[in-house]
Parts: sequence; C-alpha cells; structure tokens
Amino acid sequence: MSKILFVVTGAHHWELADGTMHPTGLWAEELVVPHEMLTSAGHEVSIATPGGVVPRVDQSSLQPEATGGPEGAAQMTKAVESIEGLRKPLTLAEVNLDDYQAVFYPGGHGPMEDLAVDQDSGQLLVAAMRAKKPVGIVCHGPAAMLAAVNADGSNPFTGRRVAAFTNAEEAQAGLADKAKWLLQDRLVDIGVQVQEGEPWAPNVVVDGNLVTGQNPASSAQVATELLGKLS
Repeated sequence: MSKILFVVTGAHHWELADGTMHPTGLWAEELVVPHEMLTSAGHEVSIATPGGVVPRVDQSSLQPEATGGPEGAAQMTKAVESIEGLRKPLTLAEVNLDDYQAVFYPGGHGPMEDLAVDQDSGQLLVAAMRAKKPVGIVCHGPAAMLAAVNADGSNPFTGRRVAAFTNAEEAQAGLADKAKWLLQDRLVDIGVQVQEGEPWAPNVVVDGNLVTGQNPASSAQVATELLGKLS
C-alpha cells in the first residue's frame, strides 16, 4: 500500500479580467474518480490545501449536465460528501513529502487562483519531480506548475510533455475572453510542450514520472497510469 497526497485548491472563486469573482473550486469528477480508484486498490489518500482551508466543490461539477444526468449528479454529490479528507484537509505547508509515494492534483478553475502562485505547492512539485515520484495532474491542475521554481530560477516542467485544459475548451466553456490569462498559453510560455487533444475527449500524456490529463474525462486514465507506476 502506498500513501498518495492529493493537493487541492482552496480557492472559492476565480478573479476574472474585469474583477468579477467567478464562483469555482475543485471539479468533483477529477477528485472523486481518482480517489475511488486509488483507495479501492488499497492505497491511502491524504488531502492538503493551502492554509488547510476546507475546499469548495465547484457546484457546476455536481449538476446533471456534468455528471450524465440526475442519477449521476446524486451519485457524485454522495461521493464528494463521503470523502472525509475534504472536511479536514491537511495544511499544505506542513506536509512532509517523504511520507508519500505519489502526488496528485485535481483541477477545477480554483488552481488558476491559488495554486498557480502558491510557493508551498510549487516547492512540493519541485521536490517531487527531483525525487522522480509519480505526479498526476488533471485539467486546470497544471496551473500549479507555474509556481514550481528551482533554486536557479528555472522550472522543472520546462521541456516536459503534458496534457492540460486547452484554450479551445476554455472558449467553449465561455470563459476564455473573460480570463486574465489562459492556462495553455502560460504553460507554453514556460517551455512546457502542451499536447492538445480533441476538446472534452480523454487525453493523457505520460512523460517519465509525470502523468497529466486534459480534462475531466481524462481523470480515470490518469489514475490508471498512477496505479501502474505504484505497482
């Protein structure tokens, strides 16, 4: 059995270019599906947030249109409520990476607000990449890569191949023209090789110890790849 750290956004909103506070948080599917798969396989999952704040689930991710219908919405809501770690998360700054064999970042727009600039998260990713521990990141979770800075000022993800939420998907979601910045653009700016798949279709990229998924539909495959690296 391995211990896996889920680093989850603590943001409850995403500030748009005009100053509007767009309600957000974590995207339910991107946490629930990997959590269920990893714990069902016998692994232990801990959840940490910046400041240890109780994370908010993006309510859009619990709606029938995002979960396959009313029954899916009810199941997803129940699944979220059953995860005790969401109610009492660890404080990210106090986490010892040595206690964990892998790290996972779910998305939602929340990471665009906090994890993109969070130094504790950034240094945890630097350490995880240096130690070559399996690192799984989904959707908007790669925003956390922006805060990962080596001692020499470089970024450990420069040159890496990744999947991440694309400009096309942000446009189709209706937020691209309202955002201060777009994730795909910023990743390219730091030298990340974004391998873009079809909007909303599963797309997972494995580059050494790094496993990334483009969108919610990619969550299960990212978890499968992580399970393979932990076996």
